[in-house]
Amino acid sequence: MGGNDPNHDLGPDDIEVGNLEALGDDSVDTDLLKDDDEPIDELDTTSRRDDPTGKQLGLMCVDPNEGTKTPLQVKTAHNVVDTHVSIQKGVNLAGNSLRGALPPAFPPRLRVLNLSSNALSGEIPASLCSCTELKFLDLSGNRLNGSVPAVVGGLPRLRQLDLSRNLLAGSIPSALGSCTQLRSLRLFSNMLDGSIPPELGRLSKLRVLDVSGNRLSGLVPRELGNCSGLSVLVLSSQFDAVKSHEFNLFEGEIPESVTALPKLRLLWAPKAGLKGNLPSNWGSCQSLEMVNLAGNLLAGVIPRELGQCRNLKFLNLSSNRLSGSLDKNLHLHCMDVIDVSGNKLSGSIPASANKECASQQPLDGVTSGYSSPFMSRAVAQLSLGYCESGECSVVYHNFAKNKFGGRLTSLPVSAHRYGNRTLYALILDHNNFTGSLDAILLEQCSNLNGLIVSFRDNKISGELTEEICSKCNAIRVLVLAENQISGVLPANIGLLGALVKMDISKNFLVGQIPASFKDLKSLKFLSLAANNITGQIPSSLGQLKSLEVLDLSSNSLSGNIPSNIVTLRGLTTLLLNNNELSGNIADLTPSVSSPSVFNISFNNLAGPLHSNVRALSENDGSPEPENTPSGGGGFTKIEIASITSASAIVAVLLALIILYIYTRKCASRPSRRSNRRREVTVFVDIGAPLTYETVVRAAGSFNASNCIGSGGFGATYKAEIAPGILVAIKRLAIGRFQGIQQFQAEVKTLGRCRHDNLVTLIGYHLSDSEMFLIYNFLPGGNLERFIQERTKRPIDWRMLHKIALDVARALAYLHDNCVPRILHRDVKPSNILLDNEYTAYLSDFGLARLLGNSETHATTGVAGTFGYVAPEYAMTCRVSDKADVYSYGVVLLELISDKKALDPSFSPYGNGFNIVAWACMLLQKGRAREFFIEGLWDVAPHDDLVEILHLGIKCTVDSLSSRPTMKQVVRRLKELRPPSY
Repeated sequence: MGGNDPNHDLGPDDIEVGNLEALGDDSVDTDLLKDDDEPIDELDTTSRRDDPTGKQLGLMCVDPNEGTKTPLQVKTAHNVVDTHVSIQKGVNLAGNSLRGALPPAFPPRLRVLNLSSNALSGEIPASLCSCTELKFLDLSGNRLNGSVPAVVGGLPRLRQLDLSRNLLAGSIPSALGSCTQLRSLRLFSNMLDGSIPPELGRLSKLRVLDVSGNRLSGLVPRELGNCSGLSVLVLSSQFDAVKSHEFNLFEGEIPESVTALPKLRLLWAPKAGLKGNLPSNWGSCQSLEMVNLAGNLLAGVIPRELGQCRNLKFLNLSSNRLSGSLDKNLHLHCMDVIDVSGNKLSGSIPASANKECASQQPLDGVTSGYSSPFMSRAVAQLSLGYCESGECSVVYHNFAKNKFGGRLTSLPVSAHRYGNRTLYALILDHNNFTGSLDAILLEQCSNLNGLIVSFRDNKISGELTEEICSKCNAIRVLVLAENQISGVLPANIGLLGALVKMDISKNFLVGQIPASFKDLKSLKFLSLAANNITGQIPSSLGQLKSLEVLDLSSNSLSGNIPSNIVTLRGLTTLLLNNNELSGNIADLTPSVSSPSVFNISFNNLAGPLHSNVRALSENDGSPEPENTPSGGGGFTKIEIASITSASAIVAVLLALIILYIYTRKCASRPSRRSNRRREVTVFVDIGAPLTYETVVRAAGSFNASNCIGSGGFGATYKAEIAPGILVAIKRLAIGRFQGIQQFQAEVKTLGRCRHDNLVTLIGYHLSDSEMFLIYNFLPGGNLERFIQERTKRPIDWRMLHKIALDVARALAYLHDNCVPRILHRDVKPSNILLDNEYTAYLSDFGLARLLGNSETHATTGVAGTFGYVAPEYAMTCRVSDKADVYSYGVVLLELISDKKALDPSFSPYGNGFNIVAWACMLLQKGRAREFFIEGLWDVAPHDDLVEILHLGIKCTVDSLSSRPTMKQVVRRLKELRPPSY
């Protein structure tokens, strides 16, 4: 390479974009090439910015014997490498944004081919089989489709094969078992299906096998136990077994032959569908360092043989069905990470032993590419952001949601882990532990850089003492909710300067809130709810600029609410309900940054509720003051006492009198009730009065001639309220909704949603006989009609991109910016409206929730429409934002193609074939151009079109964790934005 040529000095305008000797964890393992007896010709990937020709990127072919350089021609318009490549033996063009297809032929003496992290597309050419000397092949991080060519099995000297992070489909070819020199096989993050071929068991020299992030099934072959050199086995790659979803879904147990592999260091298979008991022959894995089997269906006990794996640093068995107790020889105190939460384990946690822990084993080049990043990524997630990179080492022990018990007397962590760089997290939530708080914390807390303790829902007793506050100032998270903590909060609580979260709710605290809380400058979450705390709320809490959540509800607090707390910037949740607070509500003047959740109900507050506060909460603030009229016909205390103490005759007489009065009142109520029935609640002023009569009249009494659309929620009517003022009235079907109060609360939430790409909810009417919603009228019709009629107008790539971005922005707002967040659940073209400028507006958001479990559209028990409903939602009715992402992906594919979600032309392919399957099929066959609307390929950048197609497919993958969020979709669409808008 140019960097190795003594006659070549890198100037200030040279950019080094690749180096064979230092490619990092994901590139060439140079150990695999040490037996070469002749140098390998390489490509210098140094790019010159000042190239006067504009024809090349400064890429040079370097002859190692003569030192001569031959320029490698590159078409800079599309960064496509000229296919007329000479006889290089080593080609490294990683990370150069190269596009286009792979060359149809390669130099037969090629030994190293690294084209990773580019934008190459098309299929992997079968001509690679002619490169019989090839040892290293890395095509990862591209857009390659088709299948893994079986001819790769004809490369006898191949040692490292990386095809990860592409769009490859089909099965893993059994012919790979013929590559007997193979050390590393990485196929993760593709769309491969079928099972792992047992022929891979012939690869006795294999060190790394990673097939995660695909669509694999079947049994884990026991023949993998013949891979005696196997060090890393990754069957699925998720880090959070509860929140994420790995599509690989295997069957059966973990083969004992796998856990008997003598060199195995990393076994990673969370949420992989594994069942049965854990193997009992772990004692053979003396090198074992990391095991992640979380989120499977494993049962039985944790085998005591795991205790023989002295080098084990990471063990995650969470969210399984394991029972029994933890063996005392398991070396828990030596593990960096142990997570057995969410099982049925019982007994006590073994005490920390005095034995020294095993020292870290040196890592070879292949294994270090997994063990270190996997540990770093897992620990980064488990540390909850409380430990910055390089700031400290993390020890994470999670025993939550089991049946553990016994008395805790100390923190179960080895003394050798103490030090000012260790962050220790101990999670014991939802167990039956007992013990005194000071005895648990005081012995070791002063020796740590940081301490996270979460003991929610146990039987921990004692007090939060001044000694704890003075000695344990490294505590960053202290969760003691639902225990038996008593006493008063110490006056020196401000010494816990590192505290970020404190939750001591539902205990037996008394006394007042110390003013020294103001010194907790990092505090973001504080909950002292459901205790018996008295006194006033100290105004010094208003100095906590980092505070986001403050919950002091269900105590005996009195006095006024400090105004500087209500206006605290950054505070999102303020709960002060169920206390004895007093004062005038009008004195609470919220700002723009006031809490989105604000509850002051059930206090002794008086006065009118400030309009801004009313908009922040569906609660009424507090019960009506005693001096306001009740508006009802209830009895007074004297009347009640008289009735209960009177004789039966007097009681009957009073009852008759009361009945007469009640009848008179009821006779006068119909007019008032009728008035209420005809009320229209208005959220937005449109410049004309909105009354029931006006709306109904403008809609022609909901005559069919005014109907502009209908769907599962009801029909929509066009109405001209005043000259030039048009609205759309969505008349809802009576009886579809679960309750008046719930309906009103939901509609008020929707009425607060404001976004440039959401249809504006102007107001609503609700009564026993009529329900309708009032929206702004959009004259451009809906996207469904736009798609049907687009042959009548010229193809405009900018317009299509803008519509896609508008809808993505609207969904991102609903998912990430609304409080509470709103899931649409029925994203489809007919629910996307357009104005005359073709700006897109999402409609019907939130209405699926109003319907509850009612039957709507073409589905039963599921809100949504066939063809657009995410598979997991259709099968399980589980609602998530990723279901909206799936629906959006289908709409995006429709927008850029000439097919419907369930197009009639798909019928020859059989049931279940839809636009998603069609897109994947064309990509796999290298025929992406056929997917797009006729003419679009001629007017839009091809690379951007393919990127949009990839984005649509990414949104519709079955794996929830692999689908992007709508915020990520917006970001990607912005990157692909045409330059003219």
